[in-house]
Amino acid sequence: MGWALLGISLLNFFCCLFALFSATMSFCFNFDVPAQTKNPLSVEENGLQIKNKDSSANTIEGDAKPAEPVKEAKEHLQLSDSQVYLMDAVTETLTIGCLPPLYFLNETVFEKTAFEREDRENILSHTAARRSDLVAGVYEGGLKVWECTYDLLELIEKEGETFGGKAVLDLGCGAGLLGILALKRGAKQVHFQDYNSTVIEQLTVPNVMVNFQEDEEEEESDDDEEGNRKGGGKIKVKEKDDVKDGNPPPKKRAMDPSQQPLLAKCRFFSGDWRTYLGLVQKDDPLTRYDIIFTSETIYNTAHYHALHEALHMLLAPDGLVYLATKSHYFGVGGGLYLFETFVEQRGVFSLDHLWDGQEGLQRHVVVLRFKTTKYG
Repeated sequence: MGWALLGISLLNFFCCLFALFSATMSFCFNFDVPAQTKNPLSVEENGLQIKNKDSSANTIEGDAKPAEPVKEAKEHLQLSDSQVYLMDAVTETLTIGCLPPLYFLNETVFEKTAFEREDRENILSHTAARRSDLVAGVYEGGLKVWECTYDLLELIEKEGETFGGKAVLDLGCGAGLLGILALKRGAKQVHFQDYNSTVIEQLTVPNVMVNFQEDEEEEESDDDEEGNRKGGGKIKVKEKDDVKDGNPPPKKRAMDPSQQPLLAKCRFFSGDWRTYLGLVQKDDPLTRYDIIFTSETIYNTAHYHALHEALHMLLAPDGLVYLATKSHYFGVGGGLYLFETFVEQRGVFSLDHLWDGQEGLQRHVVVLRFKTTKYG
């Protein structure tokens, strides 16, 4: 009898402990933002208000004001300053089917050398100290190549898009792989935008430069690797052998940005989407893009209004927006369902699914286009 009572007491204790834990915690993908304890479809903290009109329909109202301080936009013109971040850089090579190889700075090495870099925004110290993928209003995840970017690259490879003569915007670019691919496949101009200036200066621009440099080195080499790249159609990420062996990487030779014709096709911007839109709207004429890429950018519903406005104003009348996303971002509240509803209720774009992943946390690639000709 004594053992039975002890067992019941322990069971009650663990049940109470579990209930307390469940009531105070929510799942979070390493995002340094306040945890949510309510259904994301019913809270105003997410920047969206959902009001019941009747038993069958909801109306989403976007909050036009950001939840955190606005980061002023600026254009980055001194590209030679980014040359320093290529010295002693370790790169990875991404190959997907028949796509040209894409090169980017090794994420692990980049993080380990964070404290050696100039960090006016304090994002490198934040990410290193907190091991966080996002610090709301400070750092918006641009140092990481997110999974959905690979999904979109695979879809591009499958559809055979070449970008010949098109104007392309990589919105929320991070490492800039989507925009770099467009450059390599014939785009007439590619513009890159990210929330953080540190990401643009220390990651995006160096990645663009290293792709030109690696391409030149491959052209100078007599090694025939073309057959290896065109087999299989699967994603391959290859680190430099120096990383595996623990040896210091070879130094990259200095490169004069002014001597790179492809770099003349690029512009680089940082800042909040609201201030970014205000900045580029001063251009005469305003660039309207045939293709806008945006990957993993709808995690925070407070940003939907600004994102939608930027897409609305910057997309060409017959242009396409390719959005890669997860179904839901735990701990932040955004996801495809909320954004799809937001878009539908504004009536500007149609949204079609191009690819829907079925494994694990579902991922998607969708396309947005104007419902009618914008200027007709």
